[in-house]
Amino acid sequence: MNPASPTGGAGDRSGTEADSAGRADDPRRTDDTGRAEEDGCADDAGRAARIAAVEAALAELNLPGTADLLGGTDMWSVGPAGRCGRLVFSDGPAGVRGEDWTPEDPSLALPSPTAIGATWDIAAAHRAGLLLAQEARRKGAHVVLAPTVNLHRTPYGGRHFEAYSEDPELTGVLGAALVAGLQEGGVGATPKHYVANDAETDRYTVDVRVDGRTLRELYLAPFERIVRTARPWALMAAYNSVNGVTMSEHDVLNNDVLRTEWGFDGVLVSDWTGARSTVGCARGGLDLAMPGPHTVYGEHLVAAVREGKVAPETVETFARRVLLLAARVGVLEGAPRAVPASGLPTPLDGRAAVRDLAARSFVLLRNENDALPLEPAREAPAQTPPPSGPAARPVRRIAVSGLHASALRFGGGGSAQVFPERVDAPLDALRDALPADAELSYEPGPDPRSRLAAATPADGFRLEAVLHGLDDAELVRTHQRDGSVRWMGSLPGGASFADLGRVELVGTFTPVRGGTHRLAVRGVGHFRLEAGGRVLYDAELQPDSEDPAAAFLNPPQRVFLLDAEEGAEMPVRLLHSVSSPGVGGLFGLVSFELGYGAPAVPDDELIERAGRAAAEADAAVVFVGTTDESESEGVDRETLALPGRQDDLVVRVARANPRTVVVVNAGAPVLMPWRQDVAAVLLCWFPGEAGGAALADVLLGTAEPGGRLPTTWPGAEDDLPVRQVVPDSDGQLPYTEGPLIGYRAWCRHTDAPPAYWFGHGLGYTTWLYETLHVTVCEPGTRRDGDPYAPVAEVTVRVRNSGSRHGREVVQLYLGPEGPDRRLAAFAVVEAAAGSSAQARLTVPLRAVQSWDDTMLTWRTHPGPHLFAAGRSAADIRLTAELSLPVEG
Repeated sequence: MNPASPTGGAGDRSGTEADSAGRADDPRRTDDTGRAEEDGCADDAGRAARIAAVEAALAELNLPGTADLLGGTDMWSVGPAGRCGRLVFSDGPAGVRGEDWTPEDPSLALPSPTAIGATWDIAAAHRAGLLLAQEARRKGAHVVLAPTVNLHRTPYGGRHFEAYSEDPELTGVLGAALVAGLQEGGVGATPKHYVANDAETDRYTVDVRVDGRTLRELYLAPFERIVRTARPWALMAAYNSVNGVTMSEHDVLNNDVLRTEWGFDGVLVSDWTGARSTVGCARGGLDLAMPGPHTVYGEHLVAAVREGKVAPETVETFARRVLLLAARVGVLEGAPRAVPASGLPTPLDGRAAVRDLAARSFVLLRNENDALPLEPAREAPAQTPPPSGPAARPVRRIAVSGLHASALRFGGGGSAQVFPERVDAPLDALRDALPADAELSYEPGPDPRSRLAAATPADGFRLEAVLHGLDDAELVRTHQRDGSVRWMGSLPGGASFADLGRVELVGTFTPVRGGTHRLAVRGVGHFRLEAGGRVLYDAELQPDSEDPAAAFLNPPQRVFLLDAEEGAEMPVRLLHSVSSPGVGGLFGLVSFELGYGAPAVPDDELIERAGRAAAEADAAVVFVGTTDESESEGVDRETLALPGRQDDLVVRVARANPRTVVVVNAGAPVLMPWRQDVAAVLLCWFPGEAGGAALADVLLGTAEPGGRLPTTWPGAEDDLPVRQVVPDSDGQLPYTEGPLIGYRAWCRHTDAPPAYWFGHGLGYTTWLYETLHVTVCEPGTRRDGDPYAPVAEVTVRVRNSGSRHGREVVQLYLGPEGPDRRLAAFAVVEAAAGSSAQARLTVPLRAVQSWDDTMLTWRTHPGPHLFAAGRSAADIRLTAELSLPVEG
């Protein structure tokens, strides 16, 4: 062992300790070979019984029966077939929706993956996995399509919110923890989208061009760590191509790298409708083509085998993997589950866990004069002018503004969308948490949405959905919670898509106030809108994109004006014809929406109202954020600016009140041109259904904002080092930046630093970094061939120098200052005011390796290596330099 320390020793070992890779709460359980145990358990007898059951089931299937196992039976399931029962999949990056895409079947909504990434907390990610497993079991799902471990290559990526980070180390470690939590809960995990699906534009057809080193060190790295250390039971192939070959057919990356090199023994499933060629997918190692019943497998695969284009052994191999997945989750006859009912984790309180995860993810970007937390005044109010002194004094009057305060965006759009039973609005949560004598005003400000939201009962609508058959007879009538109709895979009341001719939204509209109202139709296909005895629309709406998913994820909208008096009830009817194939035939879904907008008030007046209210308050809290148009699956972002006139709202309020706190409700970076002119900036991401309550906890100081940035936030769009998401005229998207994305790319542009660096976050206390101690692990102590075996153990001692208990994320980087420095390990510690804590960090072998494109192998570098510990990629507090006695 070879210790080194710039302070002369390891230092005091008193206080709290944390270890980024070896803590008792670390979910990565490994056997004596360094690999995660098969099935997440050490039950050798159970493993043997599962293998035997798989072989017995396979022996009873003929070729057509075997081939049927390799394509979906319907939208979300495979089977039953022979001894294999029905195997159900569900979307799940931020909650488990189940088989029904409807608010009538609510789900627990977790914070978005970027929020989980912002915790930098292995235990928190593991707990999120346990929550997903618990929800999946409740919903009857056996496999969850999560986590998303693509990288934040550029903030223009529209699905940025659904992935963890710009850094492969942070992404891989947290992704492995979530997979472990899911599978410890007896539910299969499906890391996705393998690989280089880092943007949405032309995602079905784009050909990502990337060199071997960049592919290995960045985009494959999270998948490799997860496969080697957490052993997922499934993995999803991306839509896109990589270097000329679509991922569902990529022999090299699927068969050679994923299976042979990494040892993946799970099911490789296509992204939904991502399988395009029977022979290509079979030769490319794709086990399962989804959704069904019409796929490139099934009868097409049988024909390919009989024509000699696909070997029968290939089909058997694929079926064996699907049957093993069925065995692991408990739907294969005669096979014990990988996790028996007696071994399932203790159930979690979902709402409480989501609330805690959200608070841990919030990132305090700025906090001048201790503007936060807001301490409510406990004495009678003094007759004083608006605050102008120290910002930290207690407050009695709080002025809240911004639409997101009353309509929090709890999650992102697309396949990550779930429908919670209720969502905590920050405004309501603050009112409930403040003392009875506190004064809280609210001004919504301008509406930042370019599209009207779904009509709700609060707007005066009472709606039912009526399904009619092809013969126009009524099939089903069901209550609607709002004007959004979305059914995927199944219909209410057991109705069949094959029998469905049209769907109507019918009911009444009773205006809350008089004036010119706005009604909207959103969807694809033919619609007829009637209100108050008038026909407002009767025509066809065409999709704006060739992406099939965009037709239901981001369909077009048309708006119509309707004059109506307050309280005057009128009939409303929106008819949608669905008998033509279109999107319904492709996906088995119905998706459209009746939107509503109240009589408009000029934006300038709304902004002025917010400013006047702020001027009369002790503190002002402005909520801003993105909308479902600007962050959603199926479309990339065109700008990072906040939509609408939210910037104007912030500027006006900040001018009126020096203690202005801005809460940013966004899943990805946004521009904040006013950031230096406000007292505090708090980033809450998409915080899940309990986000409002968590925000009240953090704003009032009951909880600390525990997050750190998982991706770098720019100050200006022109400064972004990586911007391209649109393929060139040949359909190619070249990753010309190579391995330099995120903070490593920003390090190259020292003349234009970002607004906030990767890893940045303040909390409610301060920390002193006291000692850094490095102990080198000799090569002989490491397991052969394990890229995550330790090369060094690092201990960092920090002290809470503030006045309250706090949480710190200790970050360890390797390399000299500049673009070659990269994250090697991290740990979360906590300590009371004045107390110390020790973070133990394990540096894996892979952190001192690089990919050699010439030799097609990993090369290990002995150093000397600079070990740099700090609070962000740009805030390094301690360093030590030494060489490592490594082999290779």
